[in-house]
Amino acid sequence: MAGHSHWAGIKHKKGKADKQRSKIFSKLSKEITVAAKLGDKDPDMNARLRSAIQSARSANMPKENIKRAIDKSSTNTGENFENMRYEGFGPEKIAVIIEALTDNKNRTASKIRTIFQKNGGNLGTLGSASHNFKQLGVIKIDKNEISEEKILELAIDSGADECMTQEDFHEIHCEKSEIYNIKKKLELKIKNFISTEIEWIPLNSVEISKNQLEITSEFLEILDNDEDVQNIYTNLKIRNN
Repeated sequence: MAGHSHWAGIKHKKGKADKQRSKIFSKLSKEITVAAKLGDKDPDMNARLRSAIQSARSANMPKENIKRAIDKSSTNTGENFENMRYEGFGPEKIAVIIEALTDNKNRTASKIRTIFQKNGGNLGTLGSASHNFKQLGVIKIDKNEISEEKILELAIDSGADECMTQEDFHEIHCEKSEIYNIKKKLELKIKNFISTEIEWIPLNSVEISKNQLEITSEFLEILDNDEDVQNIYTNLKIRNN
């Protein structure tokens, strides 16, 4: 859930299976509950819910967990989650954007501010870090689902802006306003998606050495462990030498 940056890859490699899985399931469940609460309970009629369920399946979340998260949207009528965004600069002056789902804004803001302060960073105002990024629709598909040639053709036909193949998955970029329209066209040929999200893509990077990586990784991991934090985006880039 860490977003689009080298940090996503680092976190994936560091993943401690059971603890990591539990944390990911918790965040995916919250997104499913909120999506179901804000829209139709039928994923065919609710693009956000459909994408959340597809992400949960991609993470091997059991069907009963998914059903429980949808059911929770009806039973927890008094619990209202809000989407919040926080921006700032972490160790080594890396720009950071945090997306959270919270039922208590003051609690979440206080916890995130403390994490920044304790790790040599500064939590800023909205806009303080986001000018280092652009928002794009990002759709990720496992490489086993479709060949590189076919996904490129499909992406062009669906109206996407860019299609690239990473080590384990294909990644399609599009205008954020078009993400669900393009996804609908892709769904005619593809059943399983890793994720469908509007992500913050860095416009410029802050290069750090491998020696500096430990402190920045620790800071990002502490943020990611917070139960209210859904996604983290950063412009850190690891220097080769």
